[in-house]
Amino acid sequence: MKDVINGRCGWCGTDELYVKYHDEEWGQLVTDDKILFEFLVLESAQAGLSWITILRKREGYRKAFCDFDVERVAQMTDEDVQRL
Repeated sequence: MKDVINGRCGWCGTDELYVKYHDEEWGQLVTDDKILFEFLVLESAQAGLSWITILRKREGYRKAFCDFDVERVAQMTDEDVQRL
């Protein structure tokens, strides 16, 4: 795959979700704790999977992890964890 395609890194290809991630998020400085927690969760989930797979499941992770609200996640019960 070429290094740069249409002004974008070649790894993002033409998938609409990947292009949006590339253009709006990738390589951006993040200092917001909620967004950092989101990426911690998503990066942890990526183990063995492609990043596009995680991006496609992002809304499900957002729902499961209380919109990435660390305080609410910390209050999850054992039943909540088993349900997930």
